[in-house]
Amino acid sequence: MKTFYCQRCEERLFFENTTCLTCGSTLGFLPRPGLVVVIEPTGDGTWTSPAPEATGKRLRQCRNYHEESVCNWMLEEGENGAGFCLACALNRTIPDLNHGNHWELWAKIEGAKRRLVNTLIRLDLPLVPKSVDPDHGLAFDFLADPSAEYFEKRSVLTGHKNGVITINIAEADDAIREKMRLNLREVYRTVLGHFRHESGHYYWDRLVRDDPAIGEVRAVFGDEREDYASALERHYASGPPADWQAGYVTPYASAHPWEDWAETWAHYLHIMDTLETAASNGLEIRTAHHHRFLRNPFECDFTAIREDWLALRFVLNSLNRSMGMPDPYPFVVSDAVAAKLEFIHRWIRR
Repeated sequence: MKTFYCQRCEERLFFENTTCLTCGSTLGFLPRPGLVVVIEPTGDGTWTSPAPEATGKRLRQCRNYHEESVCNWMLEEGENGAGFCLACALNRTIPDLNHGNHWELWAKIEGAKRRLVNTLIRLDLPLVPKSVDPDHGLAFDFLADPSAEYFEKRSVLTGHKNGVITINIAEADDAIREKMRLNLREVYRTVLGHFRHESGHYYWDRLVRDDPAIGEVRAVFGDEREDYASALERHYASGPPADWQAGYVTPYASAHPWEDWAETWAHYLHIMDTLETAASNGLEIRTAHHHRFLRNPFECDFTAIREDWLALRFVLNSLNRSMGMPDPYPFVVSDAVAAKLEFIHRWIRR
């Protein structure tokens, strides 16, 4: 994530900000070129911005910005007849907002989704709503279980099928998600992690499944034609191989080649977004023998990305330990895992 600054007072801004807390300016996010900017009302329902990147443009707030207060993205006038921004136009189903805490859970889910979409834009990946391209487009269903007994009677499973990513909104409930993490013996479980993992399945279908070079992918991740249901059944019955860390980024990645791709894809997005955030903030890494600034991963080859990530991972984990908190990245990037990450890096750039 880039570092953003208010065009009025030069205060630093978060990606999610709708107001500059220093000068009070109203803010909006422009997905292309990827900037949080000051916006000014024109009086006719449109907005302008003093940012050079918005010169001459008439902007509108996403409907989920001005009606639901769960978005801060803008779109150009006439860009979408329904009034939704690029991220919200991907929604096919949202929960019943009049029910219980659904609005709060949905707001958290929307925040994570926008971070995913921003990274996909930064990587220049194909991103078209399923409503526009039914065969190849992407859609999101955010659903709630009819029963409050989430653990006993789950009917909504988070997953991907045919371009539709389904997220159970209970995953945005911190207590429920943490209980799930402990029950499944996971070291990491976040809403953003779900989005990144499921997007990996979607982009397998878009970028790998019908590619003539799919044999190259199978050589790295294994043959996805292995029976998926049987592989998952075996994984949940017997667990991962004892030496899974030598070849997989997580235990679940060892279940099936599809899951290996999706887990590695998710970690690639983790790494790229976090490194860009650190580099954009001018973070300098010091070791016993030298020091240097982190580099923008979107402008580097994978050797530099891995080198910077290993350095930043140590800092991130050390900072959390200083606060008495768990490591934010409790994973080991072995040489085999690094090779898989590099493969995805090259596959996307290709």
